[in-house]
Amino acid sequence: MRILLFLGTNIAVMALLGLTFSLFGIQGLLADNGVDLNLNALLMYAAVIGFSGAFISLFLSKFLAKRSMEVHIIVDAENQTERWLVETVQKMAKTAGIWMPEVGIFSHSSPNAFATGWNKNNALVAVSTGLLDAMPKNEVEAVLAHEVSHVANGDMVTMTLIQGVVNTFVVFLSRIIGHIVDRVVFKVERGHGPAFWIVSFIAEILLGLFATVIVMWFSRYREFKADAGGAKLAGNHNMLAALQRLQSFKGAPKLPDEMAAFAINAGKVQAIFSSHPPLEQRIAALQNLRL
Repeated sequence: MRILLFLGTNIAVMALLGLTFSLFGIQGLLADNGVDLNLNALLMYAAVIGFSGAFISLFLSKFLAKRSMEVHIIVDAENQTERWLVETVQKMAKTAGIWMPEVGIFSHSSPNAFATGWNKNNALVAVSTGLLDAMPKNEVEAVLAHEVSHVANGDMVTMTLIQGVVNTFVVFLSRIIGHIVDRVVFKVERGHGPAFWIVSFIAEILLGLFATVIVMWFSRYREFKADAGGAKLAGNHNMLAALQRLQSFKGAPKLPDEMAAFAINAGKVQAIFSSHPPLEQRIAALQNLRL
């Protein structure tokens, strides 16, 4: 299903862009102004670049998370806490219908956790030492349930597909803008002048910011879904208690930016660029949830 979704997304993006340019006559408009850009070839190039970057990041996600956060993977439990973590995740994974994720602990004072991996049957769930120190077992269990729900929902793959789509748009549109400026404004007739590269670069940055807004919107949406899934696995009262506990940790150190989107609590940032909704909204959503 994930492969079909990937192929379907690629086809849909290409078909949509092709239809849009045909309906609005943009290809004819460009030709009338001396712009000889091969839009089909550019679209293929943009899709390859956009999806390649997204999928390379996906396949490396677990490896990079382990290295960057120095995660200690629990192979043979060395104490009661490690044994409980493994048994709890194992029970939840079975209920959620996924293979057993790797379970790990990383040293960080932030009460946090994250899940990552290239598919739901090859995932990693890790908790911070700060989380284990700050929360009772029932709340830690709810946090684990939240992360297992991310895995079971296939959020990593879906985020990658969305990132690939917006990457494609960013690369495609930035090159068109650069090409138009190069041909129409600077009258370059063959090849590309400096204006193409400069304008394309600037356009890619600006479009990339807009693309980030879209990706972060979906990330916030998936947090509500993971909270609901966590409530089903660990109990609504435990999930609420965990979020309320997180809410009480004002000013706690945050995870590094590269891990924030995978964590249960990303801290305060500008709303439209936030990977997580405010805890107040998540708590209210759970309070209104009917299981």
